[in-house]
Amino acid sequence: MASVIKKLREEATCSNCQQLMTDPVVLECGHSFCHACVMSINENQQGDQPAEGIAFCALCMQTFQIESLRPNKKLKSIIETIKKVNCEKLCEEHGEKLHLFCEDDGQLICLCCERKPQHKGHVLVLAEDVCEDYKEKLQKAVTKLREDESLCNNLKLFLRKQRTEWEEKVKLQRQKIQSEFENLRSFLHNEENHFLRRLGEEEEQTLRQLQEGEDKVEKQSQELKNQIQELEKKCQGTVQNLMEGVKLTLSRSFDVKLELPEVISLDLHTVCNVSELYFDVRKILKRYQVSVTLDPETAHSDLLLSEDGRKVIGGHPQKKPHSASRFTALTAVLGHEGFTSGRHYFEVDVGEESKLCEFGVCQDNVPRDSNMKSLIQPDWGFWAIRKCQAERGLQALTWPRTSLHQEYLSVVGVFVDYEAGLVSFYNMETGSHIFTFPKASFSHPLRPFFLVYSSSSLSMSPPDILVKKQSPLH
Repeated sequence: MASVIKKLREEATCSNCQQLMTDPVVLECGHSFCHACVMSINENQQGDQPAEGIAFCALCMQTFQIESLRPNKKLKSIIETIKKVNCEKLCEEHGEKLHLFCEDDGQLICLCCERKPQHKGHVLVLAEDVCEDYKEKLQKAVTKLREDESLCNNLKLFLRKQRTEWEEKVKLQRQKIQSEFENLRSFLHNEENHFLRRLGEEEEQTLRQLQEGEDKVEKQSQELKNQIQELEKKCQGTVQNLMEGVKLTLSRSFDVKLELPEVISLDLHTVCNVSELYFDVRKILKRYQVSVTLDPETAHSDLLLSEDGRKVIGGHPQKKPHSASRFTALTAVLGHEGFTSGRHYFEVDVGEESKLCEFGVCQDNVPRDSNMKSLIQPDWGFWAIRKCQAERGLQALTWPRTSLHQEYLSVVGVFVDYEAGLVSFYNMETGSHIFTFPKASFSHPLRPFFLVYSSSSLSMSPPDILVKKQSPLH
């Protein structure tokens, strides 16, 4: 059969371009050429033509009229058959078509191979009969690999997100450590470098682990893509291409096991306890201490104020005269004192009995009639922290909220540097820094702010000794 195909191919080859003819045409002499080749020959013979519209056959030199060219449909059909046969693989031993598929050996065989001893007793089926079934199995394999690829892509996105979160977390922690040391830079320079170096080493180690995980997932993702391309190419090919080695291909695809990267903790271990390093921050803060009393004109009707204006208790509904400055939604009250410049410090006694309260400073023009708790954040003119239930600790009322950790908290110092745009909180029992809000640009007067829930209370600690503000806090 191979020799027959070879003979047909020779007959269907154009003597001009030496390729299988494209759009074959037959001349009056009976010879055939590609249509494009005939026109090319005609152009080259322009100077030798006996008359316009007449040309010579390149094989026998007989003349023919260009208009007499007719498509050679039979030859075109033969050429298409030759191309189709060339795409089909033949049995290397017998030169016959591979019509059968041996289920036992997982290979294509011809009718002659069927009679050979090595296939005796084997399950033999027509390749065309089982092709669709195996194609469906291959497509299922593609689906499974696509799911793994999708998981890989999600893992890559997750790891990149973790990387970003980790870098941001390290950045914020670095800023916190730096701000802790700014007040006592000259005394704590060596300690600061020590903690930053440890943080950098921790950052590098975790980033390296995250990068290794990302590289591992990327490698698996590429391997999955290569397998998917291989299977898709196999599905799009001929029956013989699809069936050849199909069982081995399926086995390889289902053996793919996606290795998930190790979960990396993003908890920081480099924590700077500067309270052990401060010589006595309390003395420095008290240089700027002011006396704060509560403004009854701003107090919500559920709040009870003491006669001296230094204590507020929640959960005591009362009838109070209407005031444009009174809080009607949030159970809050402001301090009389307003800050428009300079540095100011006051203390809040949260005590053991206060279960849930919020305090700090706010702009004088904050909304009084909104009960949206999410409004209590710097974007809306509030710089405050929340004392939660005992087991939940503290929160800085940023957005989103920032969890803070204090083992013991009774008296909190609030420090405001108006020109610098800073609001800081200190644990006055230990003399340690709690939290400083990111730098702001104050454009309105600031007033002490207190929000007290039912069954909670707050007290304003009176200054020990009110003194003139001395040199700036360094």
